[in-house]
Amino acid sequence: MKYLYLLSILLLAGCSIDEPQSFVFNEQQNEVQQVAAENLRAPWAIAKIEDTFYLTERAGSIVKIENGKMERQQVVLEKELATVAEAGLLGFVLAPDFQDSKLAYAYYTYVDKVAQFNRIITLYLEDNIWYEKDLLIDQIPSGTYHHGGRLKIGPDQKLYATAGDASEASLAQNLQSLGGKILRVNLDGSIPKDNPFPNSYIYSYGHRNAQGLSWLPDATLYASEHGSAKNDEINQIQAGQNYGWPLIEGNETQQGMHSPQFTSGTETTWAPSGMDFYDGKLYVAALRGTAILAFDIEAKQYEEVVTGLGRIRDVYIEDGVLYFISNNTDGRGNPQKYDDKLYKIFLSN
Repeated sequence: MKYLYLLSILLLAGCSIDEPQSFVFNEQQNEVQQVAAENLRAPWAIAKIEDTFYLTERAGSIVKIENGKMERQQVVLEKELATVAEAGLLGFVLAPDFQDSKLAYAYYTYVDKVAQFNRIITLYLEDNIWYEKDLLIDQIPSGTYHHGGRLKIGPDQKLYATAGDASEASLAQNLQSLGGKILRVNLDGSIPKDNPFPNSYIYSYGHRNAQGLSWLPDATLYASEHGSAKNDEINQIQAGQNYGWPLIEGNETQQGMHSPQFTSGTETTWAPSGMDFYDGKLYVAALRGTAILAFDIEAKQYEEVVTGLGRIRDVYIEDGVLYFISNNTDGRGNPQKYDDKLYKIFLSN
């Protein structure tokens, strides 16, 4: 595969949310285009159906992009959205029957009179407004940081969710807590009968702050995870297994615990987030790494394939096209003009 590096950007005229404008990039004779979306507000997740995109924004909106038009849609939630670091409206995935049901699944951080938590819900779209409909899982631990938040529907038609350790590392090893876990849920919110732990949503444990999920064509699941002091990880996930946090991380080993397939080690940090699979490689958004990283599963090596656009939060691949969102307005980046943006590049063999 010929990899694409974004070395230069030609900015055309600016645009407002009501008048989206495409930008064109050229590098090594490969055309790279920006999708008609900019001025996004800390976007977190990409969902797509046919030619329509839906992007969550942490502050509590969903941006719809269709036929070159961009519209920020209101989201009506039952709980008050939390505004602490890394929190807000996070994971989002459309229901398999979305065109008929108008349902989607969402993960958000909230505060109430008791404490701060995360919850997984369904959203119903009516007259361009999303309404919280059904509560699937409530009171997922949430602290100052490490909310997790990624949602994906697997090839088994189950809903998977990453839950962070809520800045309380011991939760990751506690099978009575949903913190520091990957969760597996039936689409109606019930517990799958074949989950590895009886009467539990827990699919795997020992995670610090996983933010990416993706499956290979053979249904092998991978997850990306933030390390504590660098030591970021790409893990192959197996049902019921322990991935070590906080007892081990990075290249460390211990009996009964799984070490990662890839790690940034102690000298490098990726802060990996959303991920997707294409042509033998896992493409992973890197926040502190300010890149998209391509991990070759067979060769057991990786390299940067997109750089120069700052923090990258999520990726989505369809028909050889890589879509991704920058995240420079999340309070930790250096926003450029018109940030944040939704981009696309063409992956060429």
